[in-house]
Parts: sequence; structure tokens; C-alpha cells
Amino acid sequence: MEVQGKIKMIGETQTFGSNGFRKREVVVTTEEQYPQHILVEFVQDKTDLLNNFQVGQNVKVSINLRGRDWVNPQGETKYFNSIQGWRIESVQAGAQGDMPPVAPVEAFEPVGDLNEDDHDDLPF
Repeated sequence: MEVQGKIKMIGETQTFGSNGFRKREVVVTTEEQYPQHILVEFVQDKTDLLNNFQVGQNVKVSINLRGRDWVNPQGETKYFNSIQGWRIESVQAGAQGDMPPVAPVEAFEPVGDLNEDDHDDLPF
């Protein structure tokens, strides 16, 4: 899955526990009718992927959705979701995915030698 938008915030790398677990967060604001501020976390060696990016830059982030459960001291099971990034790349503002730009209609010449009597084999 992917999230595309503009970087709103890049956090510092945080280290947790005795095993040195590392996490770094980035917030990407989508560019749609109702923009969403999506928090994506990069973990372990992936935290370094954010070093070359700045706030305001348009990016496409490849993500995985993660889910886990936890039983609290009262014995109730709680569920948590996270969005984990594994790749980030810069995109140009206003880019529409991987579709190449299409030339305007004026760039195409009309067909001049069309013969209405020619039959084609198209079924429609």
C-alpha cells in the first residue's frame, strides 16, 4: 500500500529498551478533498530513510498495516493498529501516480482519408 502527500512533520529517532529498538515518525498530509494527516513510523534500519527528506516535500511512502493485541491488567483485550513505512520517495507536486502526461486534443490531427465503406471486424 502507499500514502502520497506532503511531509508535515519528521520526528527524531527514538531508542527504546535494552535491545536498542529504534523508531522514527513522519506525518504525511494527503492532498485530497478532505486532507488526512497520516502518521507513519519507520523502525530499526529504516529510520535512516528519512534523513534526506524535509518538511514540505511531496513524497510517496510504501507502507504496511500492522495490528496487535494487548491484555491489560484487568484482563481486557485491547487492539492497536500502526502504519509502518518501508520505503519513501520524492514525487513532483501534482503528480498523478505513474501515469504519463497525455497530450491535449489539439496535438492530434484528424483523420483525412477515412472511407465509410471500409468494413472492420470489430464486434461492436
